[in-house]
Order: sequence, then structure tokens, then C-alpha cells
Amino acid sequence: MFVLYEEDGAFKAGTILTDNQATLQVENTHGKRVKLKRANVLLDFREPGPADLLSRAEAAAEELDTEFLWEVCGDDEFAFADFAAEYQGHPPTAVESAAILLRLHSAPIWFHRKGKGRFRKAPADILQAALAGLEKKRQQAAAIEHMRSELVDGRLPPELAALLPQALYRPDRNRNEVKALEAACVDTGLSAARLLLKCGALGSSYDFHYNRFLFEHFPEGADFPGFAPAALPPDLPRADVAAFSIDDASTTEIDDAFSIVPRAEGGWRIGIHIAAPALGFSRGTELDAIARRRLSTVYMPGGKITMLPDEVVQAFTLSEGRDCPAVSLYLDISPGLAIVGEESRVEMVPIVANLRHHDLEPLFNDETVHGDGPDFRWKHELTLLWDLATVLEAGRGKAGGNEDRIDFGFSVDWARDTADGPGFVSIARRLRGSPMDKLVAELMIHANVTWGRLLDEAGVPGLYRAQGGGKVRMTTVAAPHEGLGVECYAWSSSPLRRYVDLVNQWQIISVLQDTTPAFAPKSADLMAALRDFELTYAEYAEFQRGMERYWCLRWLRQHGRGEVEGTVLRENVVRLSEIPLVFKVPSMPLQLPGSRVRLAVEHTDLLDIEVEAHFLRTLSEPAQRDESQAADAFGPL
Repeated sequence: MFVLYEEDGAFKAGTILTDNQATLQVENTHGKRVKLKRANVLLDFREPGPADLLSRAEAAAEELDTEFLWEVCGDDEFAFADFAAEYQGHPPTAVESAAILLRLHSAPIWFHRKGKGRFRKAPADILQAALAGLEKKRQQAAAIEHMRSELVDGRLPPELAALLPQALYRPDRNRNEVKALEAACVDTGLSAARLLLKCGALGSSYDFHYNRFLFEHFPEGADFPGFAPAALPPDLPRADVAAFSIDDASTTEIDDAFSIVPRAEGGWRIGIHIAAPALGFSRGTELDAIARRRLSTVYMPGGKITMLPDEVVQAFTLSEGRDCPAVSLYLDISPGLAIVGEESRVEMVPIVANLRHHDLEPLFNDETVHGDGPDFRWKHELTLLWDLATVLEAGRGKAGGNEDRIDFGFSVDWARDTADGPGFVSIARRLRGSPMDKLVAELMIHANVTWGRLLDEAGVPGLYRAQGGGKVRMTTVAAPHEGLGVECYAWSSSPLRRYVDLVNQWQIISVLQDTTPAFAPKSADLMAALRDFELTYAEYAEFQRGMERYWCLRWLRQHGRGEVEGTVLRENVVRLSEIPLVFKVPSMPLQLPGSRVRLAVEHTDLLDIEVEAHFLRTLSEPAQRDESQAADAFGPL
């Protein structure tokens, strides 16, 4: 005697070994013995054998028309065996009954299960809705398959093109387009970025990284919304100076300039002039909303996304040949370079020259600053500022020689194409702490300290950088900055580029003009601006570092560098000599920090921004000096 029963959602058949009325001991078709309750048995039969029954019933079930079964069965609940007898018109065989059971069980949309071996036909309205849903799923599956096939063949489906940024950077896995993309990635063995690059959805690997940044931080694009134009302030006094700026060749947001006027009693009156966009628009305006949203200019090799619209930048940048609104700090200097007086003013400043690093550095450097170097138009002014900067540095307790660290400058020629896409990168090296660097840095530090103290003494809140116990933080109250050796430090010298500086400039102007500050003490908006700036500024800086790393890999490819030299920073971490690229070399044996090594570049990945190299040999071991200096000579990681 044999039985048909259900176990774990599947139908099985077996031979009865022991019948205890309420329970059965059965051996299934695989030789396994199971104990069954009599109530769980669906069908008793004598022929055919258990294995034969299941195979024949499955074949017979395939020939049954589900829709016809639905039409001929009644509306009431029924047992499958009773329906089999009605359908066949005679007492059904075990195979015929099992076939009906299998077909009913396999069509849950048409027949709702009501218990073991019992069913009820689905109501017509529910059935139609279910069939419509099934058809929709079928069409979706067909669409997914079509898009998958197109992607595998290297073509971008238009449906995916319309959803590209979201599918690539923040995929919604419930969407058909994303399901197709993921399926194609599995079939091709490629990541989504590599597959879309292959399909032409991305112009280059650069587009992948740049567009991701825009997607995350500028979802509406990098273009500026509409705004009321900034208004140049009328009736500002004109300074009787001839100011000049010092910047690199790519700088368009010229924030600072300097002037020198001899004093009748001896010494000089030195002016530090900061561009004043805060005079052109106020808090709460459309331009303020734009600056508040962006919080900083975004820098990257080969480009930037400015905090303020170009029209505003051009109106307030300290361009040569015109008078520019500025907040000025004047230092009265004795012949011995002691500061004997200070004055801050809001005024129009004549800018007579925009000096550039690449023009000045061959003429004004460590060797020529006090030597017999060539004479040039601005030598006297720069030398005087350098001497003053040295005194200011010593006053902070930071006097010393120039820093032995390298800065790297990136420039990208977008008119030149390479195998990796548009853009030919050049990377230049320059020693940090040059006379020009120091004189600009020290005068800016002094201005930021002076104006921070001005706000504090006036009881007007500002945004300060503070450092204590090795930790740097931002605060709305004046606090010491131990790293700089100053009592307070309020960023105020780059209002065209940073929202913090713009906020501080509004506050400074309110003190100088005796007007109501833009932000009151304990302002919640000021605290929110501080918090948002810190987070955003860190994210922008991380993006800049990532893009510099990307262009370093492009540089390696452009120059075909199969072998490179570098300096060991720690364990298996190496910084290359020619470019600021740091990476791990797992194959390198233990080296002293500062050792020079030669490596073979095996692979560079422009999407993951990774480089693989193996160790070739040690070129030299470090000289006898502090190991931290050896690492720091190449800048921080």
C-alpha cells in the first residue's frame, strides 16, 4: 500500500511500512523513513509505484488547462479528489487525482488553497487583478532582459540613460533599469562604472569622479540660480595707496593685496587690503543664500566651482587697473620694523598690479632676498614685507628657517586629449616656505588675529579657528590657537572663497561702521553656519585630495612610467619623488623611514584610483636626522 503526502511544501510518495491507524511509518522514494499522521495523507493508492506515480502525475498535470479547470469548477470549497472525479466523469485513478492536485497547487492565482488537499476558485475580480499584475511583471521582466542584453552588447539603453546619475551613484534596486544594470554587471564581470564607461555613458574616468561629486553636493548642477546683482557701495573714501597682489597664475578670486607708503616721521605705513564682497550684498539676500549653500569654493586640478557667481567675483576681486572696495588693515611700522600703530578702514583701494608667482620666483627667492640678485620693479616692496613677515613670525614664537617641504601644483590642459580622455596634466614642484609664501602667510595671520581681537573686544561674535591639546576646532568665541601661537584667529582674509570669512567680514564692517551686526551673540544661525562649514569644507578637501590622486595616476600613464622612485614613509607606505602620490607596496621588505626605493608600476586603476607596484631595490638609506623630518619633507599623508 502506498500514500501521497505533503512535506515541507512538496508532494512526496512512499510505501507504508507500519499502519497504526493514527500514524504511519512510511519509506519514501529515496529510502528515507518518516513518521506521518494519518491526517497528513492526501491519497492512498495501490498502483503505480510511488516514484512512477509522481513522474506520471507531473506529466499529466502539464496537459491540463488551468483556465478550463477554473471555469468548470464550482464556487464552493472542494477537495481535489472530488474535483478529479467530477472532471474525469469516473472514479479517478491515483495518477489522475495526483495530476489534478499538482495542477491546482501550481496555480495559486486561479485556485486559493484552503487546507490540505482543499481549494477554492479565485473570484473573477481578484483573478483579473492578479493576472494583470502577472502580465505587468512579465512585461517588466522582458524590459529588464532587453536592457540587460543591450548593456552586455555594449549599448546604453535610453531608459537607463535618463536615470544615469541615480543608477550609478545611488541605485534604487527596485527600479527595472537598476536590475538590468546589475544583471549585466554579473554577466560581463564588470562593475557598473566600468560597464557604463564601456557603453559610452561616461565620457571618461574623470567624468565618473566629477559627476559623482556633483551628484552628492550639487544635485541641481553647478550653475548658479537667479540672483539680484551685487551693488558696489557708494561714497567710500579712496585710499591714497598703490596696492599690489601676489598669487599664482590660476587665481581669479584675488582676495588680498598690499601697499607700502613711507611715513614722514620715518618707517612705513603698510596696508593689508582684503576684497570686500560683504559690502555688495547683505545677509538674507539671494547671494547670501548661494554662498551659504556652497560655503566654499571647491578646488580641483584643472578647475574649480566658485562659492560666488563669476559676476560677483569679477566685481569684487582685486584686479589691477581699478579701484576696488576693501577692508584694510594699516600697520604703522618704525624703521626698526616695530608696529607702532594700527588702523582698520573700509575704503576703495587702487590696485596697480597683480603679481604672479611664476614671474616673481626666479627673481625673489631664498638666494636673492638679501643677496645681489637682479633688480626688478617690486624688489624693494617685497623685501620690506619679507623683513616684516620675519619679525611677525618671531613674535608668534615661530621663528626659524624655511620649511623643508614640497608643494605640488597641478595644471590640466583640457585642449589636449590622451588615451584616458581629455586633459593633459602637468605637475610642478615648489619648495614650501619661500619668501613670497612667508610674507603673504604672516601678513594674513596678523590680519586675522587683529580682526578677531577687534570682534572680541567689541562683543560681536565671529567664527574663530582654535587649537588646544593638538585638536583644531571652530568656535564662535575668541580662543587661542596654539599651533600658530596667537591668542585668537578669525578667518577673514578670503571672503570671496569661504563663507566663514564672508560672515566675519560682515561682522568686522559692522564694528568699523558702527552698525548692527549681521549675527547677534549666541545666534543659532551662526552656530549652524559654523557646523555646516566644517563638514562641507572637509568634504571638499577630501574631494580635492582624491582628484589630485586621480591626476597623479593620469600623469604616470601619460609619461609611461614603468619604474618610479620614492621615499618610504612608514612600513610599506611610499611617497613618489616626482608627484605627490602615496600608496602601499606589499612586496617591499622592511625599510627605514626616509629610505629611497625604486619600484615597478604594474597597474593603475583610474576608477578605483589605485596603483599597484612591486619593490625593485633600495637606492639609499636615510641620512642621520630625525625620522619625522624625513617623512614631513614630503608633506602629510
